Parts: sequence; structure tokens; C-alpha cells
Amino acid sequence: MSHTGRIHIPSMKSHCSEAEWKARVDLAACYRLVELYGMADMMANHISARVPDEDGAFLINPYGMMYEEITASSLIKVDLAGNILSKPDFGDLNYGINKAGYVIHSAIHGARHEVDCVIHTHSWASMAVSSLACGLLPLTQTAMRFLKIGYHDYQGVVLDTKEQASLIEDLGNGEALILRNHGALTVGRTVGEAFNWMHRLELACRAQLAAQAAQQPLQAVSPEVLEETWNNYQPGTRRPYGVMEWPALLRKLDRLDNSYRD
Repeated sequence: MSHTGRIHIPSMKSHCSEAEWKARVDLAACYRLVELYGMADMMANHISARVPDEDGAFLINPYGMMYEEITASSLIKVDLAGNILSKPDFGDLNYGINKAGYVIHSAIHGARHEVDCVIHTHSWASMAVSSLACGLLPLTQTAMRFLKIGYHDYQGVVLDTKEQASLIEDLGNGEALILRNHGALTVGRTVGEAFNWMHRLELACRAQLAAQAAQQPLQAVSPEVLEETWNNYQPGTRRPYGVMEWPALLRKLDRLDNSYRD
């Protein structure tokens, strides 16, 4: 640890392929953005990214670092069995990975080969909505994007691989999942796409809670309009999420603090 409050981690750039390094930079950026947009839970939770051209390998955060500290070099590469394939020299800190994160993320990466990124959050808004029997309501245009969101019942802290099967079943082919009494999860074919889904899901949850807190009648939308709106957000009817937004988000981070690229 340096006197600046930063952990000195030797660069991993020379120890991985160019494609892996890009994945590391994007994933580190995603951690910083989740923190920036108020969806982090100190050092809890995880975001993972598949390692390009390396079957069964993905990157995940070291257990012990805050989201705002994550850099491209600090990420740990693991396989679907939880074995650490490579990690940087953390010195005396010697960080490893959190088992709960491995159980959730390895299940999805193993079952959904088109998914490159998985984001799981414990934001106050997603935890609150996950605790409501009604779940996420299609009250706003943003929420209508999640008209057919999946739900996964709470089974305790996710430490047992036996829960992986029901988790995958509840996610299905979708992009988002409400973890009952727990939080939220989104996936994407790119890091930018997964972040786009999570950002919108968070906004939908916050808007619903604000509307319900007003204790006034809620304005319903017809099922026909709900279905049409949901369909307008599907991959076949619009450009992929994150393609336009992601470069702009990276520029935003670069203006604030570009150390995520280290």
C-alpha cells in the first residue's frame, strides 16, 4: 500500500493476450461505473467477464478490494471449477476470490456461452424491489423493458453449487433476474451491454419505489401497449445495447480517473 491510499499492483499487460487485456480494461471500467452510479456494496458483489479465446475462463474481482480500486491488472482469472489460473502479485494482502461470487458467475458462464459479462448488485433499490411480493412493476417505460424479467427465490447465501441449476433455470435466456430478498443480476454479450441492462434495471427499481412511496393510485398501462413496448426493446428490433454508450462511458471515466486502465 502506498502513502496515496492506492494498492501498488504490477501490470498484468505483458502476461495476457491483447484480447484479454481489452476485456480486463472493460471489466475494470464496469466496476468503477457501478460504484460511480451508486450500485456498489463496498467489497461485496461481483462482476465477471469471459476471457476471449480461452474456453471456460473468466475474470472476477479480488475479494478485499473496493469497486473504486479495481484496475485491469487487479482482476483474477479463474476457471469454471473455481481454480485460479492467474492473479497479480498483491504482496502481503494476497487476495483471492469470494466463493459466493464464483458459484453464481461460474454457473452462468458455464450455461450461457453467448454471455460475456455478468453483473450482480445489492443496491438499495434492487434489494427493496426484490423484497416486494409484487416484484418489479411495469410502471415506467424503462420498467417495461423488463416486462418478462425472471425471479429466483432466496435460498440463503449462495455458497452451495446445488443452487446453480435453479439459478440458470430462472434466468433462462433472459438478460435480467431479480434475486428475491437479495438483489439483481444482469448479463450481456459485452460488458457494455450488461452494464446498460443493470443501469436501466436500477432506474426502474428506484422509480417504482418513489411512485409507491407517494401513496397515490398507480397509473396502469394496457397489456397491449406493455407488450408492444417490451418488443421494441428486444434485440431483433433495435441496435445492441451498450455499443453507442460504452465508449462515452469510458471517456467519462477517463476524465474522472483513468487508473482503471492500469
